[in-house]
Amino acid sequence: MPITDQDTKYLERCVALAEAALDAGDEPFGSLLVDDQGTVLHEARNLVGGGDATQHPEFALARWAVQNLSPEARRTATVYTSGEHCPMCAAAHAWVGLGRIVYASSMAQLVDWLAASNAAPPPIAPLAINQVAPGLVVDGPVTHLAEQVRGLHARAQGSV
Repeated sequence: MPITDQDTKYLERCVALAEAALDAGDEPFGSLLVDDQGTVLHEARNLVGGGDATQHPEFALARWAVQNLSPEARRTATVYTSGEHCPMCAAAHAWVGLGRIVYASSMAQLVDWLAASNAAPPPIAPLAINQVAPGLVVDGPVTHLAEQVRGLHARAQGSV
């Protein structure tokens, strides 16, 4: 499915949340959950700075969705995120039955950015969403937003 202007607007908010996460001492990731009418239902940013590496925004949205939405509302919702889901978040997304995922930057891009800054690679296999959950509808990356996300990761690694 092509990325629309509306998708881009939501992704821009995700990048802003990622920057807020970085400014708060967390890793630069941010996400939104949007219903089928375009209403932002919930937003989250990365909270791993407290020591719990599972505090990813995509995982938080999956938890929130299962507590607050019907299975049908989850199925028709879209998750927007600054970075493609890690395997943990992709699995959570699939298990709770969320709909489409749209991301600004890919896992492959993140791996390249981390390697270029001599940062440690993620402790898990850097799989694309559909390698973990093949049935999910996934769109991304978005070039100009991926460049903004790259800049946030460069800041996080101290290379800016």
